[in-house]
Amino acid sequence: MYKIMTPGPTQVPENVRMARSIACTNPDLDADFVEFYKETCELISSLLHTQNETLILGGEGILGLEAACASLTEAGDNVLVLDNGIYGKGFADFVRIYGGIPYIYSADYAHTLDVDALAGFLSKNHDFKYATVVHCDTPSGMLNDISRICPLLKQYGILTVVDSVSASFGEYVDVDAFQIDLLCGGSQKAVSAPPGLTFVVESGDAKAAMKNRRTPIASFYANLQAFEGYYEKKWFPYTMPISDIYGLRAAFDNIAADSHLYERHAAIGSATRDALQAAGLNLHLKSGFSNTVTVFDIPDGLTADQILNAMKEKHNIMLAGSFDALSGKVIRIGHMGANATLSNMTETLRALDDVLRTFHVPLNVRLDTYFLERFSA
Repeated sequence: MYKIMTPGPTQVPENVRMARSIACTNPDLDADFVEFYKETCELISSLLHTQNETLILGGEGILGLEAACASLTEAGDNVLVLDNGIYGKGFADFVRIYGGIPYIYSADYAHTLDVDALAGFLSKNHDFKYATVVHCDTPSGMLNDISRICPLLKQYGILTVVDSVSASFGEYVDVDAFQIDLLCGGSQKAVSAPPGLTFVVESGDAKAAMKNRRTPIASFYANLQAFEGYYEKKWFPYTMPISDIYGLRAAFDNIAADSHLYERHAAIGSATRDALQAAGLNLHLKSGFSNTVTVFDIPDGLTADQILNAMKEKHNIMLAGSFDALSGKVIRIGHMGANATLSNMTETLRALDDVLRTFHVPLNVRLDTYFLERFSA
């Protein structure tokens, strides 16, 4: 087995794996499981600083993103798609599938979204039912400031759909303070459970928009309204993946008990970026650095496969390349959730230092040594 230091899926703690092996009841019929599900959803909400309802859906993070769009979009709806990364523009596909009209607001892919420029645009263009924004664009490592973006959109009555799959619980999120209407997360990133679950946090405004639709939601599985009243009815719209949810609860119990969660992610993210730059490597971004993933340009004369294969073959560590416009151009190191420990990152950077030197890449400092110095500082 490789040590996976990818930006999701991440390493899974032993107690999460063991929780998934607990003997399971019939989730369709056992009222105790309904209580467990509701309590787990309430725990997620509390960790995101809101009393808004959270739903756990039986599907990978993409299901949450599609369900948010499916549940809000009606034919002819204008939807603002904020695009400064590969995942950002992808929302337009969901909007079109459900009959909406996406307006793609494209910005510099090397920089975090300029909120002042967006404000100028919105002052003249704000006829949108909702807007989509990616909190952390994993392919590039881009982090956008949802604490400013979402309140700005709400000033114009625009609902917000936030893809925080790769950021939540590695980057601080306050759903209420940030005025987020639908926040989508996933099990396999900073939460550090296996892939297979998504969670969506719904505001009252989002629920009202779904309830007051002119037409039915054009999906069953990607229909957030299908869960309406599940607790009172002690009934789910489909059989819940109970073992996955047992594991997810253990992962959120870990998060709740981690009093230094965000400080550790910030320290590791900063020290990793500092080490790569001090060594003479180029960070791919100019601003908007996420504390969950670091992305650097592949040194001249090398390919992504050379670096990735050597990391696996010599050191048993899995890093990631990227895709779409960044295919073959960058390497990504995931330091989120269970990956984000001092020992994991030191081992990873020591191995990366060895691999790059083996390929005769001139490095100004030892990556692991400089990382430790910066982390300790």
